[in-house]
Amino acid sequence: MQTSPAEPRQATRPSPPETPEPVTPSPSPSPSGPGRRFGLPTATALVMGNIIGGGIFMIPAAVAPFGTVSLVSFAVLTVGAIALALVFGQLARRNPQTGGPYVYAREAFGDFAGFISAWSYWITTWVSNAALAVAAVGYLDVLVPIGHSTVLTIAAALTVQWLPALANLAGTRYVGAVQLVSTVLKFIPLALVAVGGLGFFDAKNLGPFEASGQGWLGGMTAAAAILLFSYLGVESAAMSAGKVRDPERNVGRASVLGTAGAALVYLLGTLAVFGTVAHDQLVHSTAPFSDAVNAMFGGSWGGTVIAVAALVSMTGALNGWTLLAAQAPYAAAKDGLFPAAFGRERRGVPVFGVVVSVALASVLTVLNFASGAKGAFDILVLVTTFTATVPYLLSTAAQLYWLVRGGREVAPGRLVRDAVLGVGAFGFSLWLVAGAGYAAVYQGVLFLFAGILVFVWMAGRRAAANA
Repeated sequence: MQTSPAEPRQATRPSPPETPEPVTPSPSPSPSGPGRRFGLPTATALVMGNIIGGGIFMIPAAVAPFGTVSLVSFAVLTVGAIALALVFGQLARRNPQTGGPYVYAREAFGDFAGFISAWSYWITTWVSNAALAVAAVGYLDVLVPIGHSTVLTIAAALTVQWLPALANLAGTRYVGAVQLVSTVLKFIPLALVAVGGLGFFDAKNLGPFEASGQGWLGGMTAAAAILLFSYLGVESAAMSAGKVRDPERNVGRASVLGTAGAALVYLLGTLAVFGTVAHDQLVHSTAPFSDAVNAMFGGSWGGTVIAVAALVSMTGALNGWTLLAAQAPYAAAKDGLFPAAFGRERRGVPVFGVVVSVALASVLTVLNFASGAKGAFDILVLVTTFTATVPYLLSTAAQLYWLVRGGREVAPGRLVRDAVLGVGAFGFSLWLVAGAGYAAVYQGVLFLFAGILVFVWMAGRRAAANA
């Protein structure tokens, strides 16, 4: 069971310090629509489904050039991701409101920090959705050849984006149903490859422990730079806490269970592919899971099976990320930091946020296919690897802030445990930033600071209204 980040022995929150401090902003209100709340299974599926998108189908080939040392990177990253999930669970116990990282940053550090968290997260979600749609079309082309036609390709990509959006607009009960079913459907084939592959495992296929020539530490770090972003989505339950039944308990549990489940699939799947596909072949593979299935059972039907699994996986991820794309702006709009339209609900869903986010993702998708802006699109995708970590850093900083503020009233053993957890999660978030690379951080900062104009506009309007 998760504990509050600064839970005193006799009270649920730390008492105010003796010296005066600035007034802490009130937490965002929980959504009040008629939508049905998620239980623990659906919340766990949301976390797992958002972490496991389409990347898993290329990860073994992407890290193969570094050798089996990449499996060590997986283990280290898993520990960091679970630490981050535990922190989100603790923060959700303190403030179980929709908006997750935005709510935590604003409550601890004020409006500007909250806005930066919400703005950064919003950028991440809709740009990532465009990337998922583009990747999904690549797998769809295996089943129904459409790559020869730009019009058909764009139509397919937009369809992949708007179908999950329609499920979201229909209400949270449908979002939960789609997320649960898609997670189960994609987990089954991945689990079969991961577990079944161990029966065909041949150590001769593994290749060298360190294959990049950088030494084992350099190889592990280089592999980690690719793997770091496989765990984006650990905050999914916290972001939708207002939609989760009994969030004080279930957000933490769902975050840990979903992260651990995704990590198990990642690690076993990568290990199975390493052991069934020869290293020299895997380094150049464009469909490593397909190659693994073909190596296990023979024939060439693996590509079709994996293409279907990938489409299911990415559709489920799009369904979950579409919901999350509207949650941070919703919470910020309720506090007057985003335009009011983002705070309006229908059937428990922030409709305007869903529509605008999908529309922006659609524009990026069309640009990618129609204007040949592949380079610009790739830069934006890399930027999201930086923007996604900003809410993580602010959330873990908020956890440490509450520990410092209320530390005198917390049992020493619990304080040390939570402090180590918070520092570890903060370090993991910094590693995510470092892994994004200099160019992505530079571009991401510019993209992030552009949002200051929105903050200035909204702050000015509030000040004028209160004058």
